Amino acid sequence: MTTWVHRFDPPAGTAVEDHLRIAVKDAIDVAGVATWAGSVAVRKAATPALADAACLGGVRAAGAYIVGKTNLTELCVSPVGDNAAFGTPVNPLAPDRVPGGSSSGSAVAVATGEADIALGTDTGGSVRIPAACCGIVGLKTTGGRIPTGGVWPLAPSLDTIGPLARDVAGAATGMRLLEPDWTVAAAPARTIGRLRIVGVDLEAEEAVDAALAAAGLIVSEVRLDGWDASFEAFEAIVLGELWRAHHRLLDADGLGSFVNDALRAGSTISARQLAAAMSARGEWRAEVAAILERVDLLALPTLVAAPPELTGFAGFPFTAMTAPFNLAGVPALAMPLRVSADGTVPPPSLQLVGPALGEDLLCATGLAIERALGARTGR
Repeated sequence: MTTWVHRFDPPAGTAVEDHLRIAVKDAIDVAGVATWAGSVAVRKAATPALADAACLGGVRAAGAYIVGKTNLTELCVSPVGDNAAFGTPVNPLAPDRVPGGSSSGSAVAVATGEADIALGTDTGGSVRIPAACCGIVGLKTTGGRIPTGGVWPLAPSLDTIGPLARDVAGAATGMRLLEPDWTVAAAPARTIGRLRIVGVDLEAEEAVDAALAAAGLIVSEVRLDGWDASFEAFEAIVLGELWRAHHRLLDADGLGSFVNDALRAGSTISARQLAAAMSARGEWRAEVAAILERVDLLALPTLVAAPPELTGFAGFPFTAMTAPFNLAGVPALAMPLRVSADGTVPPPSLQLVGPALGEDLLCATGLAIERALGARTGR
């Protein structure tokens, strides 16, 4: 296995071409199928799910065809996208580079055309990072907006579910599957707060600036003073909640060393440390909310640089641009921009960040940017 963990035949008499093809990350329960969460240790004791995860209600109601369950990094922990036990999904844009994780199989299924829309989970960037690595669109939803019942938890207070698609229109369709009454905003954002983070590759920064200019958006420079400090609170919450949810898996037969080490680290997070991190999160959420009262959306790259090679990803800061927005609980959209000069690496990815429940404005703005870039390149 690489991209897929399970493949499903279409229902009898179904004309597949008349139905949306949906890929579901194997951290999300599908009735009658065991959820393995990318782990041999989990697979050994897994039994078929008695019901779909709550987030699949709209998928079923729309008559979409779930084509299969996709591979992921073990227990959703790593942002790389690799999986030693079940195989690493191959990045179709750059086979020598990481696919991004943890929703790696979901991104690859969409990027290769094997699914129209995929569902993934995002706790620190796990929808946006693989979308950026594979040159597609990924939408992280507002914390708590989409129910997570029946979804494998990583850090329950940070976990979100979101769609991946080839373009923003597809991501909007995926959002409607998750929340059937949801609609795209009537108009794009008027003002964009341009956030610049130290250490980001110049090509990525220039691509973001060019895209905003092409769309004719009003841009002003902004800063978030609590940015650097947010990572300490994020790490404490992720590790502390991982331990509290899955401590029984520590040293389990078949568990990978990366996840086992994360569990061990989580065991050191005391209740007092976790409470302090939650308090810091409240302050960070207030800071992000305040800046989003001054501007409609924030804009910055999704990754600090092009995705690294499979043989050289150690030390790459995958979540450096994404995790703070999980901590803030706000939605974010990742979308590809221009192709790199030599065409051998995935294009830079723009990340748009909105206020809580602002997915409608994110998609309207993403659509406007896509139109502007298409007009500029003649696509």
